[in-house]
Amino acid sequence: MNWLMDFLGTLQATVVDVLPIAAILFGFQLFVLRKNIRNLKQVLIGFGLVLLGLAFFLEGLEQALFPLGKLMAEQLTAPEFLGISQTAAELESDWSHYFWVYLFAFAIGLSTTIAEPSLIAVAIKANQVSGGAVGTWGLRIAVAFGVAIGISLGAYRIVSGTPLHYYIITGYIVVLIQTVFCPKSIIALAYDSGGVTTSTVTVPLVAALGLGLSSTIPGRNPMLDGFGLIAFASLFPIMSVMGYAQISEWMARRAKETRVRD
Repeated sequence: MNWLMDFLGTLQATVVDVLPIAAILFGFQLFVLRKNIRNLKQVLIGFGLVLLGLAFFLEGLEQALFPLGKLMAEQLTAPEFLGISQTAAELESDWSHYFWVYLFAFAIGLSTTIAEPSLIAVAIKANQVSGGAVGTWGLRIAVAFGVAIGISLGAYRIVSGTPLHYYIITGYIVVLIQTVFCPKSIIALAYDSGGVTTSTVTVPLVAALGLGLSSTIPGRNPMLDGFGLIAFASLFPIMSVMGYAQISEWMARRAKETRVRD
C-alpha cells in the first residue's frame, strides 16, 4: 500500500512536470500553426503512456537502482572485503586498496553506455548519414570505452579526494588539442557523443555509485565528492571518439602508403 501511494505521488509530480511540454506542443499547433492535431486520440494515448513510463522509471530508480548502487559501493569499500584494518586513517591513506571499485566503475560505464538508447539512435543516424563510413558498433564501443575510463578515473578521484576541476580542465585541454588535429567530419559527432551518454540508463547508476562511494569512504562528503562522475561520463567519450577517428585515419593512410609502395 505504501508503494502504491509513493507511485501515485510520483505520477502526480510527473504530470505536473510534463504539462508545460504538452502546453507548448499543443499551443503551437493550435494557436501558431492554426491546424488541428492529427490522430488526436492516438497522441493523447501516447502522452498517457509517456506519463506512466516516466512515473514507473522514476519509482524504479528510487526503489532499485539508487539503493543497489549504494549497496554495491558499501560492499566494495567494506574493510573486510578489502582485507585491511578498520581504521579510517588506513582507509584514507592508500587508494590502491580500491582496485575492485575502479574495475566495477569501468564495467558499469561500459555496460550502461552500450545499452544507452540515445547513443544507439545517434549511432544509427551517423551510420546512415555517413553512408556506412561511421560504423554503428564502432561508435558505440568507442563511446562506451570513453565512459568506462572516465567513470573509473572519477571513482579514483572520489577515493583519493583530489579536486574535480583539475581533471575537467586537463580533459578539456586535451579535447581542444584533439579538435585541432582530428578529422573535421567527426568533430561534431564526437561532441554530441559526450552528451548522449548522460541519459536514462547511465545517469542513475553512475549517480548512485558516486553518492554511494562518497557516503561510505571515510573523509568524503556526498555533497562535495558524490557528484562529478557524470561530468567524466560526458567528457571522456569526446576524447575517445576523436581518438578513434584519428587512429582510423592513420591506419587508412598507412594502408594506402603500403599499397603505393607495393
